[in-house]
Amino acid sequence: MASFKLGFGFYHHMLNDETFRFARQCGATHAVVHLVDYFGTAEEGRVNQPVGQQGGWGRAGGSTERWSLEALRALRDRLSHAGLELAAIENFDPSHWHDVLLAGPRRDEQIDTIRTFIQNAGAAGIPVIGYNFSLAGVASRVVGPFARGNAESVAMDGVDDTPIPNGMVWNMVYDPDAPQGTVEEIDHETLWQRLSYFLDAVLPVAEEAGVRLAAHPDDPPAPFVRGTPRLVYQQAMYQRLINIHPSSSNALEFCLGSLSEMTEGDIYETTRYHAENGNIAYIHFRNVRGKVPNYSETFVDEGDIDMARIVRILNEASFTGVMIPDHTPLMACDAPWHSGMAYAMGYMRALQKNM
Repeated sequence: MASFKLGFGFYHHMLNDETFRFARQCGATHAVVHLVDYFGTAEEGRVNQPVGQQGGWGRAGGSTERWSLEALRALRDRLSHAGLELAAIENFDPSHWHDVLLAGPRRDEQIDTIRTFIQNAGAAGIPVIGYNFSLAGVASRVVGPFARGNAESVAMDGVDDTPIPNGMVWNMVYDPDAPQGTVEEIDHETLWQRLSYFLDAVLPVAEEAGVRLAAHPDDPPAPFVRGTPRLVYQQAMYQRLINIHPSSSNALEFCLGSLSEMTEGDIYETTRYHAENGNIAYIHFRNVRGKVPNYSETFVDEGDIDMARIVRILNEASFTGVMIPDHTPLMACDAPWHSGMAYAMGYMRALQKNM
């Protein structure tokens, strides 16, 4: 039996006992939690993934209290009571670090806030915080019947080059009263410098707190999206990120789908290298068909990636971290998200049991 662990990723509105029971019934033992509410303007109970249209996902903010030590411990205990271990928090709220991403006047103040969040996570026994250092965030995607049997899924069919308005970053509005205009145009090296500034400032705190900061690759991995540069849009760029500040706390949120969408690199060799070198904090286990700028998300067993081969590589490298389905196509029934996730988890559990 493979030694990796199975987890579920929960959006903030999914943090309830019913969803926790569903996850345990599927065989999950761990949880990756989003404290950011991407669905604040959506109807109650919506569970599909956010796609990222030009207007963004809505307003940022409202999650500060969720990062307090008391709140994190309470969340950890709720999950533990349901039989799930809190493996990671995923993503910072744009309201907490927009000037870190944009090199704005409040950058150092916001870095201090992130340091506090990291310390609180460590004190609460949460070992990983995933993040995505991106200005445009998840954008340029469309929804349609792209998976097997015309199941609703997400795809990319060209790059959205619409400039990002002032007051928005990472697909959320942090300042609705921002002056007219668009986000400043910068090059790739400037964005790398901003990332380096951030990592140099927070990694010593993460090391002391026993927390790994895990970087997600760009989604979608195009060189530019909405007129802004991307950091990790080819597989080899992950190593550049590691090299900025070599540390056990400088790690990877290893999204197989995003990595496979890249136009360069071998997904199997990239997986083997980072697994053997201990760089992977946790894995988004999803499959896709195609490359940027034209790809679609598929069921876990129908895309371009041989997922069983990936699991064999991870097993050979003695990977013991958490794998989550991340997101899946929606199935044609009264519970489209639940059935899609149950299908993915059943496939993952079978791989886990038979390695």
